[in-house]
Amino acid sequence: MIDDDEDVLLAAKMLLKKQGHHVIIEKNPKKIPFLLHNDTYDVILLDMNFSKDITSGKEGFYWLEQILGHDPSAVVILITAFGDVEMAVRALKAGATDFILKPWQNEKLVATISTAIRLKKSYNEVDKLKKAKEMLEEQIGRPFGEIIGQSKAIQEVFTLIDKVAKTDANVLILGENGTGKELIARAIHQRSLRKDNSFVSVDMGAITETLFESELFGHKKGAFTDAREDRPGRFELANNGTLFLDEIGNLSMSLQSKLLSALQSRQVTRVGANQSMAVNIRLICATNMPLHKMVQEGTFRQDLLYRINTVELHVPPLCDRVEDIPMLAQHYLNYYAKKYHKHVTAITPEATDKLKRYAWPGNIRELQHGIERAVIMTDSATLQESDFLLSRTVSSSPNSNTLNLDEVEKTAIVKALNMHNGNISKAADELGLTRASLYRRMEKYGI
Repeated sequence: MIDDDEDVLLAAKMLLKKQGHHVIIEKNPKKIPFLLHNDTYDVILLDMNFSKDITSGKEGFYWLEQILGHDPSAVVILITAFGDVEMAVRALKAGATDFILKPWQNEKLVATISTAIRLKKSYNEVDKLKKAKEMLEEQIGRPFGEIIGQSKAIQEVFTLIDKVAKTDANVLILGENGTGKELIARAIHQRSLRKDNSFVSVDMGAITETLFESELFGHKKGAFTDAREDRPGRFELANNGTLFLDEIGNLSMSLQSKLLSALQSRQVTRVGANQSMAVNIRLICATNMPLHKMVQEGTFRQDLLYRINTVELHVPPLCDRVEDIPMLAQHYLNYYAKKYHKHVTAITPEATDKLKRYAWPGNIRELQHGIERAVIMTDSATLQESDFLLSRTVSSSPNSNTLNLDEVEKTAIVKALNMHNGNISKAADELGLTRASLYRRMEKYGI
């Protein structure tokens, strides 16, 4: 508290000490720079007029400017006489938080300071969140964040992300489970003009028929039994940002119709509400299902497919980017070694070769879990071949003389996989199968 009246300072200090506050008082405003430089304050009480300038308030404005110049988030309460209310209002416009009239009422002073302290705490929380955001952005600041790789296949994905991100085009991301489709969606958002707004992710496969409208469009209090309060839906939460609908291929035809209606009108109506509201979203969808084939089979709406796939982006499976496996493995090794406080720093060349030979039907997610398990179980500083228990290695083939159709099919699959070094896409082409069909057969035969 800065005031040239020592009696005022002492009275305020005694009152505020009783409230549990630590109070610094100062008569000379010229010491303000020194005080600000050597300590931080939750609230600063500043008199508007000092002995050299009794009524104009110029000194108060000057020192207010100096305080805010040092700390723009400083909470400054001005102290003024009855006749200076108009001047105090001008000071609020100049950046002061509040003002107190002399002579003050003790209850009013305490209440004003309590409110100011809560405001300062909120400023501090915002500052913490801002710094945390900056740290996070710094951590993911390298191109495409956690999307790791240098292979031609993943570089083509990077190129397409850069092309589509700055537009508002709807994007459909296709790829197998575990390939990192959500990371791709987040990378598009981070490079878009909406990057400062929300990225809202929805797992469409986890939403039941009964909760679909409530989850996506929101609901009003009392709309149904458990609706105890108004709740915005995912569309509202993503307003002016990006809405990511994962596993969109799992939606039933009736839910596809409701989704299409919202996408066409760009309006949603909360369950239990009578009025719709406009939403401005950038839509990104993802699935591991063959939507084009599902359209032909009548299990996915063609008009919805047209709506969501202005641009299609195919994420390559891990077996199509084998050269990225060492880099990915080292990344997860570093992460889990730190997480589990293990001194594990490397992977032997033999173990790396084993990882590169494996087909990885679970893609990057399976690799991640494999590295995590190996880090947990190893007693060595280097991961060995034996640390990786890969469940479906392509190694042996059944008796070639059998006429059993299952055995013949299994033999053909193993040969195709060996011929193409575990590359699922090439093996599927060799066998005349789709990738999904090949995976089903590999599951069936335990390959």
